[in-house]
Amino acid sequence: MKKAFGLLAGVAGVALMAMSGGGAVRAASLNDVLATTYQTNPNLSAYRAKLRATDEGVPQALAGWRPTVTVTGSAGKGLYTANTRPDKYETIRTPKSASLTVSQPIYSGGRTVAATDQAEANVQAERARLIATEQTVLLNATNAYLNVVRDEQVLNLSINNEQVLKRQLEATQERFRVGEITRTDVSQAEARLARAVADRIGAEGTLKSSRANYLNTVGTVPDSVSQPALPEPLPTGLTEAIAAAQANNPSVVAADRTFDSAKYGIDLVFGELLPSLSLDANVSRYLDTAGTGIGGFDSAISNKEVLLNLSVPLYEGGGTYARLRAAKETAGQRRIEADQARRDAVETATKAWESLQSAQAQVTSYTSQIRAADLALAGVREESKVGSRTVLDVLNAEQEVFDARVAQVRAVHDQLLAAYQVKSAVGEMTVQGLSLPVQGFDPVAHYETVREKWIGTGIGSDKGTE
Repeated sequence: MKKAFGLLAGVAGVALMAMSGGGAVRAASLNDVLATTYQTNPNLSAYRAKLRATDEGVPQALAGWRPTVTVTGSAGKGLYTANTRPDKYETIRTPKSASLTVSQPIYSGGRTVAATDQAEANVQAERARLIATEQTVLLNATNAYLNVVRDEQVLNLSINNEQVLKRQLEATQERFRVGEITRTDVSQAEARLARAVADRIGAEGTLKSSRANYLNTVGTVPDSVSQPALPEPLPTGLTEAIAAAQANNPSVVAADRTFDSAKYGIDLVFGELLPSLSLDANVSRYLDTAGTGIGGFDSAISNKEVLLNLSVPLYEGGGTYARLRAAKETAGQRRIEADQARRDAVETATKAWESLQSAQAQVTSYTSQIRAADLALAGVREESKVGSRTVLDVLNAEQEVFDARVAQVRAVHDQLLAAYQVKSAVGEMTVQGLSLPVQGFDPVAHYETVREKWIGTGIGSDKGTE
C-alpha cells in the first residue's frame, strides 16, 4: 500500500510539472478548501441549529422534576340587584382575589426519567446525523475539487496533444510537397488533428461544468488547484475497514441511538398507566366590598393549604394501551433499521475499499503503459524517418501516448476519491479525521449550557433570528 502511495505522489508530481504554466501562483490546497467549506456551508450551519434545538429537549424533559409556580389574581366591580316585593335592593360590589400555587412532582410513573433518557438519546442521534452531514458536505467538496484537478490536467494534455499534431501535420505537408509521402498521409494527419481539436473542446466544456459544480459546492471560484496526496491514515485492509465502519459510521451510530430513543419511548408511555404523586401548596385571599357608607360591609377570606395529591389511573378507554403497543412496534422498527444501517455501512466500506484497490492497480498499470508507449513512439518516429514506418503508424503511437496519459490522470483521480470515500465510510471524513486547519464545532458546549437552565429565552446573537 505504501509503495503504491509513493508511486501516486511521484506520478502527481511529474504530471504537475509537465502541465504547469510556470507561474508562481500558490494553488489552494484541498485541506484549505475543505476548511473553508466547513465554515461556510449553509447545510452544515442549518444542521448545527437543528442540533441546538434538539438539545433543548433535555431541559424540557428535566422540567418534570421541577416545581411549577403560578400566581393568579382578579379584580372587578359589579352591580347586584335583588327584587323582594315590595322592595328592590341594589348593591355595588368590588371583589378582589389573589392566589399563589406551588406544585412539586414527586413521582410520575417513571415518565420523567424515561423522557430525559429519550431526550439524551435524541441528542446523541442528532450529533451523529450532524457528523454524517459534515462527511457528506466535505466529501462533495473533495469530489468537486478533484474533478477540477482532473479536468484541468486532461485539458492541458489535450492542448499539448493538439499542438503536437499541428506540428505533425506541418511536417507531413512538407514531406508531401517534396514527394516523400502521398496525399493519403496528409489526410490522415488532418483527420487526427481534427479529432484532437474536438477532444480539446470537449475537455474545455467538461472543465467548465466541473468549475460550476465547484462553485455551487464550495461557494467560491477555483482560481488554482493542486493535486493532493492520499489521506492518512487509511485502514490496512478490508477487514479493518469493515470493522471501523460498523463501529464508527455516523449513520450506524445515529440508527443505534434512535433505537435507544424508541425503547425509552416505551417506558414513557407505560408510565401513564402508573400512579402519580405530587405535593401542592396554595395560598389565597379573597376580598369583597359591598356598598359604601352606612350599611356597607367588607368581607375577607384567606386560605392556606398543603396537599399531597395521588392520582391512580384505572381505565381511560384503552388509548394508552394502544399507544404502548405502537411504541413497542416502533422500537422494533428502529432496531431493524439499525441492522440495515450496519449492512449499508459494510457495503459502503467494501465498495470504497475495492474501488481504491482497483484504482491503485490502474495507476500502476497506466504508469507502465506510458513508459512503454513513450519508448514505442520514439522508435516509430525514428523508423518513420527511414521509411519503414508510415505517417499513420506515428499518429497511432502518439494517440496511444495521449490516451495512456489521460487514463492515468483519471485513475489517479479515482484513487484519490476512493481513498476519501474510505475515510467517509469509517467515519473519518471530518475536521478531526482529516486534521483540517479550522476550529471544529463543539456539539457539547451548547448542550451543557442549556441542560440545567431553569429560566431564560436568549439563544445568543449569532444563532437563529435573535
